[in-house]
Parts: sequence; C-alpha cells; structure tokens
Amino acid sequence: MLTSIVGINWGDEGKGRMVDLLSEQQDIVVRYQGGNNAGHTVINERGKFILNLLPSGILRPEVVCVMGNGMAIDLEHLDKETAKLREGGIEISPKNLKISDRAILTLPYHVQLDCLEEERLAGEKYGSTRRGIGPVYGDKYLKKCIRAGDLLDLDYLAKRLKGVVAYKSLMVEGMYGAEPLVYDELLAWLKKYADMFRDYIVDTGVYLTDAVKAGKRIMFEAQLGALRDIDFGIYPYTSSSSTIAAYAPIGAGIPGVKLDEVYGVMKAYSTCVGEGPFTAEWFGEEAEELRKAGGEYGAATGRPRRVGPFDVVASRYGCRVQGADYIALTKTDILSYMKKIPICVAYDVNGKRVTEFPTGNDLIIAKPIYEYVDGWNCDISGCRTIEDMPKELIAYVKKLEELVDCKIKYVSVGAEREAYVQMF
Repeated sequence: MLTSIVGINWGDEGKGRMVDLLSEQQDIVVRYQGGNNAGHTVINERGKFILNLLPSGILRPEVVCVMGNGMAIDLEHLDKETAKLREGGIEISPKNLKISDRAILTLPYHVQLDCLEEERLAGEKYGSTRRGIGPVYGDKYLKKCIRAGDLLDLDYLAKRLKGVVAYKSLMVEGMYGAEPLVYDELLAWLKKYADMFRDYIVDTGVYLTDAVKAGKRIMFEAQLGALRDIDFGIYPYTSSSSTIAAYAPIGAGIPGVKLDEVYGVMKAYSTCVGEGPFTAEWFGEEAEELRKAGGEYGAATGRPRRVGPFDVVASRYGCRVQGADYIALTKTDILSYMKKIPICVAYDVNGKRVTEFPTGNDLIIAKPIYEYVDGWNCDISGCRTIEDMPKELIAYVKKLEELVDCKIKYVSVGAEREAYVQMF
C-alpha cells in the first residue's frame, strides 16, 4: 500500500500530527520535497517535537524514514535537528534514516542569497522564510547544485564545488555587492557534514523499489500545501518545489509507481504563514482570539500565522489538485469558543459570485462571502467516537465534506496522538 499525506491549503494544516498517527500502520515514511522552511509539530507520550527536515515517522522506532531526491537538505540544520531529537530519546541511525544521494544540498550562500533578495524586494517581498529554498531550487534547474551523493567522493566534490563557487560569486558580488564566496570555507563546511552523514546516504530509488516489490507499506509525507505548490499555488507567493501528491513517487525516487491512497489534511479554519492573497483573512481582535486559541505561530519561523474562517473555494481546489481520496480535518477543538461559525462559501470578484479558485489579480481582489452555522460551544477534546461528538460538530463536519466534495475520514479533537475520531 502506497499512501500520500498532503496539505490541502497554504500549509500548517497539521500534516505532521496525521503522519505520526497513521505511521503506526507503515513500514517506511518518505519526505519527497521541500527543505527546512516549514515545520511539523507532533505531540506524543515522549513530549512535543518540531520537525523541519525529518519525516514525522522518525518518532516511531519501527519505521524507516527516507529523505527523497526531491528535497533540499541543509546539513547544518539536519545536524541540529537530529541532535535535539536524540536529546528527547529518539534513536536516529543509518538503520532508520536514509538520505537520497540525489537530494540537493542547501549551502550557506543559498541562505545569504535568499536574505539579500528579500531585502532588495522590500515592500514587494514574497514572504520567504530566508532558509535558502528559492535559491537552491533555482540552482537545481541551472545545474549548479551540490548533491548529497557528491559527499561520498571528496575529490569529485572539491572539483565540482570550485566551478559552483566561481559562478555563485559572480551573482553575490555583481547583483548584490556582497563579498565573494570563500571556496576553502565552503569545502570545509561540506567535509564536516560529509563525515557526519556519509553512512546515511544511499540510492533511495533502489531501496524503495525493493520495498515496493516486497509489499512494504510506504507513506509519502509532503511539506506545505497545495496553495504553495510552484505550479498550482498562489504564484509567485509559493514554495519552490512541488507539494502535490502526484509528485510523491518522483520526489521519493520511484517515479514509475502509482499511489493507492491520498489523504488530504485541512484545518477546521484557515491559516497562512507568509505573503500572498488570503481571501478569508481576519484582522484585529477577532483574528487574535482565533490565533491564540489555536496557537497559530509558525513551527519553523515562529511568525504569527494569518488566520480566518474555513475557505471552501480554496479547499475544494486543494482537494482537486491533490487528488484527495480522504480528508483528515484537524483542530476542530479550537473552534469550541464560537457560538456561530463562519464559512467562506464563495468569493466576490468585481460583484460576481465566484466558486472556482481564481488566479492573478482576481484572487488578489476577491472578497469572502460567508455563511454561518451553529457552534458546539463545549469541550470536545475527550471525544473518541461519533457518538461522543455534539450534533453541531457532526453537522459542521458533514457540511464541509459536502462543500469540498471529499469524504472526511478523521476528525482531530486535540493535539495528542489519540485525540481524534474516525468517522468511518
């Protein structure tokens, strides 16, 4: 069984919590795109863990985790992330973590270039996390990247790096007036992390192909959501990789296989970190109340998330481009303080009611059209069956299910691993 778990909206939907829950049924969990520019927060019996690069399955000792070729890996960040997990009692070794030899590496100058460009853009900035993601994916398509497999041959690495540094120095100096890159420093940086991670680097395509043939249960974990996808998202306010489920086998290293199931994850309300159009956004006290109730601050950046009611137009679009078979609805407990719950059911674009997700300026000028439903106005964190759920919560779930045209299978009622209801 090959399963993908993906975000339906702008990211931060709670995918890590669902991967952690469903990974109990898996043999292998694969991250197939993105870098350390977003985070998955998981709470279990061992404590609270924030994962930026590592697949959420790393918290289960029996699961093997793979960092696929579609990822951009900052080895310095990975070193710190693995060290913090080990402090929390999580075992990490080449037995349960494998890094694709084709994964690109985020180097210090990518972070530098990311910061320089955001500063140059000033008021027109894209809202980058300044983790080097745009520059490193740009270099991937310019064929100017260092890949994880290069660390296995230091002579080749040294030769390859020399040409890359010469090229990137032209950009750093010529475009931004910054100091040129120092080859020896970068080579030393790479050699340091080569010593740390050499034993983790393998041909994950071969490993996963063998796993598929052996009938292993494999889960593919995405970062961010459909609306941050480089092709289908709110361009140019997107990430620089493909966040959709269809890319999972490609970014994992087994492009010839087909997924069996796609689980889309969406919140019971809307959140967004970063710049770009966000039609149902709330402001002021109303927004701050929802933000505080949900603890809506970025796991990777700590930035306050933009918040608002559930957006049907964006979510139905996300379900479509993700090809979602089922939905996991998270954070329904956060809405327990509301007596009436708004739902953005359509957009007003220049006086026209729009129900299909627009692009370009139409999306920028769109205004939300709301409907209201009754809230449940009580603590639901103890619900474990449908019978435990208040009728208003069941009605809310069923309405969202109908509006986005996708079955909601799981409803999260709290942050803990066991705090959910399976609807069927």
